[in-house]
Amino acid sequence: MRAERLTDAVAHHAEGPCWWPGWGGLRWVDMLAGDVLALSSDGTITRTHVGDVAAMIRPRAGGGAVIAIERGLAFADEDWRVDPLRPLWSTNAVRMNEGGVAPDGSLYVGSMAYDQAKGAASLYRVGADLSVATALPSVTISNGIDFSPDGTLAYYDDTPTGRITVFDWSPEAGLVGGRTFAEVDGFPDGLSVDAEGGVWTAIFGGGRVERRSPDGTLDAVIEVDAGQVTACTFGGEDLDELYITTSREGLAEGEDPAAGSLFVARPGVRGKAVTPFAG
Repeated sequence: MRAERLTDAVAHHAEGPCWWPGWGGLRWVDMLAGDVLALSSDGTITRTHVGDVAAMIRPRAGGGAVIAIERGLAFADEDWRVDPLRPLWSTNAVRMNEGGVAPDGSLYVGSMAYDQAKGAASLYRVGADLSVATALPSVTISNGIDFSPDGTLAYYDDTPTGRITVFDWSPEAGLVGGRTFAEVDGFPDGLSVDAEGGVWTAIFGGGRVERRSPDGTLDAVIEVDAGQVTACTFGGEDLDELYITTSREGLAEGEDPAAGSLFVARPGVRGKAVTPFAG
């Protein structure tokens, strides 16, 4: 399978795509520009600046969005007025990265050091009351997290490990019993779980997205005409389109010209509806 290039190279470091009907479609971030991008039905792209960093975006149950900014979270209302919350840390050596929402509406969002120092980052769980707990300490590049259709499993990438980890999950216990779901030939970045329990993983530097069945077997590959594939999410009216983000970070001018573009594929399976953040 090969993904279709949907846009020009509109982002430097695109990440965190999310499809939400309340927004009218797809949103994703140009992370280090601090911008949220929106794709309209006619193909027009709107860009909104929200901070020094915009690491991920998800809908809120009460309307608007939650956005991971450099050292914490911010809320945006329907008019994109942004209200930063109290930072989660004070050091400027660490920034927010990817995240996702659990079946109970809690937000899991992770971090990474700018210099990618080993063990300098964490994965946090933010409750509906905005309480914050460390779900996983001492990670390096906290990336994709998503949940099985029945809500009992969580799949997670700490990119430099080269593996996808699966945890048992419940609202009471959170993430427990972490074990290897699959070893990856490359660097696993963002991921999305489809309605059949298949795990779609962006391979950064590998120019592809891979699907693994619930037993961990590699059973589909989507080739992408850009090497630095960062994340993927299901969208479209029937959730049967897989949107794929890519990055130009670290590339020379003219190198990998499609990097930074948005791609789409129609893989023959449907995704799960996004759970809004309850906070």
